[in-house]
Amino acid sequence: MVFFIVNPYSHYGGGAKIWIRLERALKRGKVEYESYLTARPGDARRFARTITEGSREPKSIVIVGGGGTLNEVLDGLAFGGKITLGYIAAGRNNDLARSLKLPMTPKEGLKRVLASRSYRLLDYGVLTLGSRAEHRRFAVSAGIGMDASVCRELLDVPVKRPVRMLGLEQPVCILVGLKKLIRAKPVKGYIILDRTRKVEFNHIYFISAHILPFEGGFQLAPQANGDDGCLSVCVVDHVSKWRLFTIMLSALFLRKRGRTGIRTYKCREAFMHVDRPMASHADGEDCGVWSDLQAQCIEKKLRVIV
Repeated sequence: MVFFIVNPYSHYGGGAKIWIRLERALKRGKVEYESYLTARPGDARRFARTITEGSREPKSIVIVGGGGTLNEVLDGLAFGGKITLGYIAAGRNNDLARSLKLPMTPKEGLKRVLASRSYRLLDYGVLTLGSRAEHRRFAVSAGIGMDASVCRELLDVPVKRPVRMLGLEQPVCILVGLKKLIRAKPVKGYIILDRTRKVEFNHIYFISAHILPFEGGFQLAPQANGDDGCLSVCVVDHVSKWRLFTIMLSALFLRKRGRTGIRTYKCREAFMHVDRPMASHADGEDCGVWSDLQAQCIEKKLRVIV
């Protein structure tokens, strides 16, 4: 039995059509499956909990959606028995697919998850939000600052359907990023690595903690590999706005040069503090406005079809 958790609203509403095609293929192949279609935020988390809670039996769960659906499923899993995750990219944020070199089309993605016998044990992160100690898991990255404010605004783009139909998702992302860059006001802050090393900064634009290299299509942490038990913490600090723009272009086009200005640290746990509350995110999903975040790496807990 394969369990599918599907976001029909992913890819600006195109997820429903994607699922219709995938379900036809499943029926033609006489695959035994159950499907759970989300209708509102939080459904994917609840479905994942329902499928896994109290079970010691092996479970195979395939996620059809974007980064938000992936994040909710991960956040809802109850790690009682062996869980195998498959991912079929069908959304705006496909950082997991890019990082793991998974198929970028739903048709090829379905073939991969049904036929593959290759798996990879991946780390995941746990984000602790502020003094209330709210927790949120993340599969790819989490952070605070300008990158999170871009993610926050993209979740509410008012022209979603025309954007999707014209294939303008990436240009819209860049335009929103430029607007945020123009308005950005860097802050002072610090990070504490593995509870022992404190590094202070005077001009922070954003801090991100990575399990995998990509964030919003930008390869901010090329050294992150997903299964080394460590976070790659990136701090963009003390650069001009023009310099930050060129850094992001280099990360977008996967250039090795032009990244001077991103400070990177390896650790298992990172505490992040900024002097002014800023937007935060986990896998591109809005986590509110905070001054303090803590990220921790949980080693090799996710079994993912590759």
